[in-house]
Amino acid sequence: MTDFFAFIRDHANKLLEQTLTHIWLTFVSLLLALLIGVPLGIIISRWTRLASGVLGVAGVLQTVPSVALLGFLIPLLGIGIGPALVALFLYALLPIIRNTYVGITEVSPMVKEAARGVGMTDNQVLTKVELPLALPVIFAGIRTATVINVGVATLAAYVAAGGLGEFIFSGIALSNVNMMLAGAIPAALLAVGFDFGLARLQRLSGRKLRVGVLAFVFLVPFLSAFYLLPGRQDKLVAGFAHEFYGRADGYPGLQKTYGLHLRPKLIDQNLMYEAIRREQVDIISGYSTDGRIKAFDLLVLADNRHAFPPYEAAPVVRQTTLARYPDLGPTLNLLAGKLTDSVMTALNYRVDYKKESPEIVARNFLQRVGLYKTPAALGDRSETVVIGSKVFTEQYILAEMYRQLIEGQTNLRVVTKTGLGGTQICFDALRTGAIDFYPEYTGTGLLVVLQPSATTLKTLSMQSDSVYQFCRRQFQETYQLDWLKPLGFNNSYCLMMRREQAKQLGIQSIDDLVRYLGKK
Repeated sequence: MTDFFAFIRDHANKLLEQTLTHIWLTFVSLLLALLIGVPLGIIISRWTRLASGVLGVAGVLQTVPSVALLGFLIPLLGIGIGPALVALFLYALLPIIRNTYVGITEVSPMVKEAARGVGMTDNQVLTKVELPLALPVIFAGIRTATVINVGVATLAAYVAAGGLGEFIFSGIALSNVNMMLAGAIPAALLAVGFDFGLARLQRLSGRKLRVGVLAFVFLVPFLSAFYLLPGRQDKLVAGFAHEFYGRADGYPGLQKTYGLHLRPKLIDQNLMYEAIRREQVDIISGYSTDGRIKAFDLLVLADNRHAFPPYEAAPVVRQTTLARYPDLGPTLNLLAGKLTDSVMTALNYRVDYKKESPEIVARNFLQRVGLYKTPAALGDRSETVVIGSKVFTEQYILAEMYRQLIEGQTNLRVVTKTGLGGTQICFDALRTGAIDFYPEYTGTGLLVVLQPSATTLKTLSMQSDSVYQFCRRQFQETYQLDWLKPLGFNNSYCLMMRREQAKQLGIQSIDDLVRYLGKK
């Protein structure tokens, strides 16, 4: 707990900013849902033939997974606040519409008839009888929608809209429990606090309730309206993956080596390229062999000062697995040296841009280099190895290559567990035996897994072979894991810009970027 409170203290300003952003997203989307949902509930209570259709549509929207819904909205609205607000608004609609409808329709017909008998018009019956009597049910729907939105708003960080999800996503990517808790605990407290506040608001008298509703409508959005106010604006807008932003060999390394200071938007790494293509950001983090560099005409900024270490790709395998299956090591090493930077970039391009499947791309490559063999019947195979991979295109391709290679060259059955998330998740799965091997990169193994002291790093030559040998030796001694032969390509972290924009600004390297940002 001491480490957790120290983390909170060190990141108090950021935590406050993201908490207010979270509140803003929750309540603005909720207000929009109230403005649409309550009138719709009233309308379908009058024309009941519309009720099943309206509630059905709202119910379908509620069942769509939140990440999928954001995925549908991104092509229409891009990244940022737009898709986040629309998704939250849609999720809040069902409980508000349904509870308004149910609350009004369950008012006793005798009460409504009595109101009309004393001369009330239909509008007066609605405002003075039905809505006041239905208010407890309507409030229950509002409370449900609020709690739902507090939870779903954590996914706003997926599309660079901020909120407490930034801590949660970054914590998952880096396997940092304190970081995850720093986002999860405040989100849970907000949900409980809002529900309690609305329950108290519901019990107020008529006059106090109107005052409370006005405060609900205006005060909270006003307190968090900083979200709409322009803060310090960088000359260029950066969009970084959550893992890159927190890793020592990512943005912190650039700050230390170059003195680079940006206020990046944190975004899912698979959306960064779409964001820069749409000109919503100007700089992104990425991988030097990514196929979308060619597809979107991006320029990789030269790393003059070598902030990023070598990232040679190689399979990391459990030693017990290699001992149990003697044919596995030599089979995996058949790919050693076969994949150059340009070859891997071309394979990524076919999957990322041409939308070919990793399975087909992997098979075509193995056929081209003479390593593909049609596997024998898999039903007779009793032994199984499990391949893991991280959640990006290149890893999917490599996992497919290894699967087809093993099933064609050996009598082993292969199970793939792809998309395991960040480095630490893959490594923990390997170390605990949940998987038998996965493709890793030497720079990641050095700085994320081993994390040697500054003194050790100073004595280590940042050359490809020396980093590989150091990782291999330390993994063998510390974790009983073995690095097999490198595949032949170096997939380094890098910064990218649109080529035309970089040319106009005279930026070719990270040094150039720092100088440009430093100009007044």
